[in-house]
Amino acid sequence: MDGYPGMIINWLFIIVGLAALLAGAEALVRGASGIALLAKLSPAVVGLTVVAAGTSMPELMVSVKASLSGNPGLAIGNIVGSNLLNIGLVLGMTALFRPLRILGNTMRFEWPVLMLATLQFYLLAQDGIIDRIEGLFLFGVLITFMVYAVWLDRRGVVEDGGAPLPTASFGRTGAVAAWLNVLTVILGGGLLAVGANTLVKGAVGVASGLGVSETIIGLTIVAVGTSAPELVTSVVAALRGRDDMAVGNVIGSSIFNLLAILGVASLFRPLPVPGEILSRDVWWLIGMTALMFPLMITGRKVARVEGLVLIAGFAAYTVILILGA
Repeated sequence: MDGYPGMIINWLFIIVGLAALLAGAEALVRGASGIALLAKLSPAVVGLTVVAAGTSMPELMVSVKASLSGNPGLAIGNIVGSNLLNIGLVLGMTALFRPLRILGNTMRFEWPVLMLATLQFYLLAQDGIIDRIEGLFLFGVLITFMVYAVWLDRRGVVEDGGAPLPTASFGRTGAVAAWLNVLTVILGGGLLAVGANTLVKGAVGVASGLGVSETIIGLTIVAVGTSAPELVTSVVAALRGRDDMAVGNVIGSSIFNLLAILGVASLFRPLPVPGEILSRDVWWLIGMTALMFPLMITGRKVARVEGLVLIAGFAAYTVILILGA
């Protein structure tokens, strides 16, 4: 597919792929939330783990597909770009809709894990590749994080924010509700697989047609698309008064991106880390992650002005990225 018609088809692939990813993520989040709540987990922990994992599934599917297709720049760029977008745009825009109250869990547990995961990525990437052993290590850290979060929940340590989570139970209970949620998870997984395959095909085609690197496409177009579930989930959660879920989804999804997605993608095939990621983007990621702490600890909330600060930081990064392309 060459020339103008080929470019149009590639953009259609991207649009169709994004639509399938959004639908799949919504189905997966509802089904997984229903299963977790039936298992008696608190909404706060479900938001940090299950919902965060569900909204990160588009990034996982795209990065694994890109890795298997021999497009490591797209895989790594999608992970780093999604985290920058989560922190700068998703959290910032959510705070504009409604100032976000910060619970103790976030400052004592969630943010420190995200900061450590970010620094861990920086250290592991210094040799220019994330190999299978490092990927297994990252995935092991994620399992430890999830087990510890559930353990804290069982001890009653986790604060809860209030409103119920959306599920796929449709008002049913017991075995019927469990099966409805399981089937919804399977449907969501299928849509995610189709969407990821279509999106990567279109993104690689657009990158080739425009003459820009796959890394740039991953940091921008693909990252925006795969982060759409996080944006929708956090805004809706904030409007429903679930500040814990709005913030927990952003932090939890970012943790999953660095531990689960990077870990799993590198298990399929070792991931070379593009030089531009090491020299530019990883420093922005460390800086934006560190910036969250003073913004959250002042008044124990992310106010609208602080949301604007996060958006401004992401805008500055995007401008530098485009000018340097």
